[in-house]
Order: sequence, then C-alpha cells, then structure tokens
Amino acid sequence: MQINMSVQPGHDWTQPLGLLSDCHRRVEKFLGIIAQAAAGLNGGALDAGSREALAKALTYFRQAAPMHTADEEESLFPRLRAADTDEARAALAQVDGLEDDHRTADWQHAEVDALGNCWLAEGTLREDDARRLTELSLGLQEHYRGHIALEDTVIFPLAGRAIPERELLEVGREMAIRRGLDPDARTPESRCVSRRQGVAIRV
Repeated sequence: MQINMSVQPGHDWTQPLGLLSDCHRRVEKFLGIIAQAAAGLNGGALDAGSREALAKALTYFRQAAPMHTADEEESLFPRLRAADTDEARAALAQVDGLEDDHRTADWQHAEVDALGNCWLAEGTLREDDARRLTELSLGLQEHYRGHIALEDTVIFPLAGRAIPERELLEVGREMAIRRGLDPDARTPESRCVSRRQGVAIRV
C-alpha cells in the first residue's frame, strides 16, 4: 500500500501564526495516513511501508500534536483573550469552542493510538477493532476540517491584527522553547522539529 509521507517545510519561529498553520498541514497529513491505512487495509497485514507510515503517524499524535495544542492554549489564546479590541472580544466564544474541540479530540486520539499500536504489535486487527479505527479516523478528519478552517481563516488572521508584533514574537519563542529548541537559531533544524525515539517529526 503506497502512502505519501512527505510534508513541506514552512515558517520559522518569527512567524508563529504561519508556523501554527504549517502544523495543521501536518495534522491533516498524519491523520490522512491513519485513515488511509485503516480504510484501505481493514485491519489486514501491514507491509513495511504501511507499518512505517502508521508508526510515524501515531507517534506524531502521541508526542508532537499535544505541543501544538499547548502552543494555542498556553501561548496564543491567552494573548488573544487579553487583546483590547472589539473584534477580539467578539471572537472569545469561538476560542472557547476551539478549546472544547481539543478535549473532544484528545480521547478519540487516545483510542486511535491504542488500536493502532495493537495493529503494529499483533500484525492484524480484529474485524470490530478495524471498523472502530476506521470510524474514529474518518470522524477525526471531519472534526478537524471545521476546526482547522476556523483557526486558519478566522482566528489566526484575527490574532495577527489584534496581538502586538512583540507579543507574537514571544509566542514563537515559547513554541521553540516548548520543544527544547533555540528560538534564535535560524537553521532548518529550528523549524518545529521534534526528535524522539529515533523519529524526526515536524510539529
């Protein structure tokens, strides 16, 4: 089963809103890998390429995606809530809803991770587990479709208008530090890279 693992690099720490959108492209990519494997193989045997792709996708959502959530909830959203503009205040209910979305996705990802790792360990999945993995991954794709669209087209542009540039730069620094990286580095390695368990994943 052929699975495309490529993800294009994007912005650096001085462009945190663009970097957050880059993270969305990785969420879409890795979730698509899980959904493709689940729906295409129905819990059957994984070839080497599919096994590697599934393992990396599961690792992304277990290790890297939570940092993206923290980028929003701990760095960006508090500054948006503190922004003294009518436009920002009008968007606060949407921001609250985005945080609720994160909690909803968390338990679904936990179940996907458990099923996916069972598949990797056992080589195949029972029919009911395979059906559940497909249901969850397709449901998460639908969930993220609206969530990401709201952030990319409404919330992030609003943050760019409402949050002072110096504060946005601080968001980027916090994103780098959250990953144990140097926010002042301007090398390719400075772009949202998480290296754990021998797997390089862009966050």
